[in-house]
Amino acid sequence: MNRPRLMRSLRARLLAFLLAAIVLAGGIQAAVTYRTVLREADAIFDYHMQQMALSLRSGLPPSAAVSGLGPSEQNFDFVVQVWTQDGQRIFESADEALLPQLAVLGFAEVNARGTTYRVLSMQTRGLVIQVAQDMAARRQMAGSLALRTVAPVALMAPLLMLVVWWVVSGSLAPVSRVRSQVASRQPDDLSPVGEEGLPEEVRPLVAELNLLFERVRRAFDAQKHFVADAAHELRSPLAALKLQVQLLRRASDPAAHEQAVQRLAAGIDRATRLVEQLLTLARNEAHAAAGGEAVPVDLAALAREAIADALPVAESRRIDLGLARADAVSVAGHVDALRILLRNLVDNAVKYTPEGGRVDVTVQQNEDGGAALMVEDSGPGLAESDRERVWDRFYRAPDAGASGSGLGLAIVRSVAQLHGAELALDRSATLGGLRVRVQFRG
Repeated sequence: MNRPRLMRSLRARLLAFLLAAIVLAGGIQAAVTYRTVLREADAIFDYHMQQMALSLRSGLPPSAAVSGLGPSEQNFDFVVQVWTQDGQRIFESADEALLPQLAVLGFAEVNARGTTYRVLSMQTRGLVIQVAQDMAARRQMAGSLALRTVAPVALMAPLLMLVVWWVVSGSLAPVSRVRSQVASRQPDDLSPVGEEGLPEEVRPLVAELNLLFERVRRAFDAQKHFVADAAHELRSPLAALKLQVQLLRRASDPAAHEQAVQRLAAGIDRATRLVEQLLTLARNEAHAAAGGEAVPVDLAALAREAIADALPVAESRRIDLGLARADAVSVAGHVDALRILLRNLVDNAVKYTPEGGRVDVTVQQNEDGGAALMVEDSGPGLAESDRERVWDRFYRAPDAGASGSGLGLAIVRSVAQLHGAELALDRSATLGGLRVRVQFRG
């Protein structure tokens, strides 16, 4: 069941709870005051009853003694009776008998005429003097004092509520400002929300909102890059495919027809590979923007898979492809992304290594707890001037000996950035070609 709309408001809830707290505090104060005053009234009136009984014990005529009571005592409904030892009542201050004929000496409580009386019985000179008071008078006085104690709180409650309303509204003003700031921005405005002046309880919420904006912005940027890259790079392959189809239509003899078919198939393979790489790059960037959960990944196992996938191509070109070192080490990461990283590194190494060459893959654990992944080949290597630019999308070195789209190392860089790994390109000391090193932190 949905909660009332009023109670969904933080301001209304705070005001309701504070009002309830004020009412509860006033009630507790009234109850404590009532019980305290009632105990004190019992002690005071018991003392008055004792003094009255002692004054009657002096032998004064009962009528004179009773008539000598001051108006303050008479206002509290004292009742006086005097008995002889044989049980004969010789004096009563009320019109009707209210007290029992026999009473226990000292204080006692007696039920009579639908109420409760506090009775003091005292024996002196052959007489029994009884002084009684209706307990309702004591309760009335205690209630009156408790009410006078709570009255200022009741009168101040509206002023307190106005003060609370002002304090709560002022405290929630930064929250309203954040709401207005978010509501007034354009749909494509993903800039961070200002955290200045926010209370500590609201600041973590705004910080998480800014992190969400940042992830959405990265996802949008990745989508824009993908669309721009796809539009730019697919234009040439599609134009080439269209040209190959036209040549295939114009082929008049079987040899020309077969050559056109082969070129068309090769063009389709290149376009397919380009689309796959673009999709892979977009998927990695979207994964990085989403910030998926990392799990332990066995690098050596992934290296063996990548080598097994590239082995048929390597054998067809008589390239010695193998795992030079495989330490039992795992890193926190994403299995699919790291598999793509290894596959691209191994494929590039096999592609740019001449026939009869060699490609080594190394997985080793560092002393600091991190891991290093290296792929070395015996190819021509890479000029130092090109080692930074090859990480860019669609860049290919001028002296590259194999065809490609220039996306392989860009994909490797996006995966490395996703895992916080460092990339380095240098010359292989053992094979003489290029060495790619991926350093994972411990």
